[in-house]
Amino acid sequence: MIKTAVLGATGYAGVELVRLLASHPEAKPVLLGSQSYDGQRISDVYPNFRHVLETECEKLDLDKVAQCDVAFTALPHGASKDVIPQIIERGVKVIDLSGDFRYDDIEVYEKWYGQKHSAPELLKESVYGLPELYRDKIKNARIIGNPGCYTTCSILGAYPLLATGAGSAKNVIVDAKSGVTGAGRGLSQQCHFCECTENSKAYKVATHRHTSEIEQELSKAAGEEVLISFTPHLIPQKRGILSTIYINLNRKYTTEELVDLYKDYYKDEFFIRVKDAGELPETKHTAGSNFVDIGVVADERLQRAVVVCALDNIVKGAAGQAIQNMNIMFGQDEKTALDRPGFYL
Repeated sequence: MIKTAVLGATGYAGVELVRLLASHPEAKPVLLGSQSYDGQRISDVYPNFRHVLETECEKLDLDKVAQCDVAFTALPHGASKDVIPQIIERGVKVIDLSGDFRYDDIEVYEKWYGQKHSAPELLKESVYGLPELYRDKIKNARIIGNPGCYTTCSILGAYPLLATGAGSAKNVIVDAKSGVTGAGRGLSQQCHFCECTENSKAYKVATHRHTSEIEQELSKAAGEEVLISFTPHLIPQKRGILSTIYINLNRKYTTEELVDLYKDYYKDEFFIRVKDAGELPETKHTAGSNFVDIGVVADERLQRAVVVCALDNIVKGAAGQAIQNMNIMFGQDEKTALDRPGFYL
């Protein structure tokens, strides 16, 4: 049995981790860390756990974390890098859901996050936790930088075209839309019901920090520097990411040819579902699941591919991907506790 600690267990990503772990046949959520709800049962904070999981939340205790096999750190950006070195010292593997351990270049992290990185030696060791790209490295890792929702959706959507040379590395555009849970559980004016219902808006245009993370991975795919134009939007729904990606093609393709390219590239990936020609993803098809749905269309008039990618921002975009990584690290079938359909309704 894999003993797990979830630090930040009462945030949206953290509680989704707890929900998925509660039904995992080979893993047990032993420690639920929460500063805000110390001493309260998780079933009191989230009543959907009643009769399923009654574990008490507690403040961070590194000695208790040391009794676990793996710690999921679902902490705010900037907090993880101060806690994780102490966890690693105790021989516990770490899967970090913040952005603190996703970067190859410390200068890029410090530029986009506006703070010094306090554990550069671990940043060098950390493995980027996209199983579809780095499964072999994840197997033996001590620390995983678990990608987030915008990045997972955008990278997996664009990767095949750049990796095969079918798409140009120049002028890549990503137009992405997120449900409100992507902003976390903390209170802010933009997440009040009256502010976000019946409203859609762009934010952090040309400055969103996930731009740099997407560029890092797509540059590896292309074998040259890729700079993207990334525009995120907040839309009035709870869950979901929908990214529409525009990539100029290096020759003329039909939609059927592009669909075949994607199906071949992801033919061994259970969690990636490539749509047939004429079909496109919708967020309700992936909500509550670990699946990524991808559709692609050739705009033959402009010699451009339009790729549409959908996933659940707090499952494949956070907690589900973290459990997929855990399964790989501990020799489990990576589909364990994740091979189920989404909510749809």
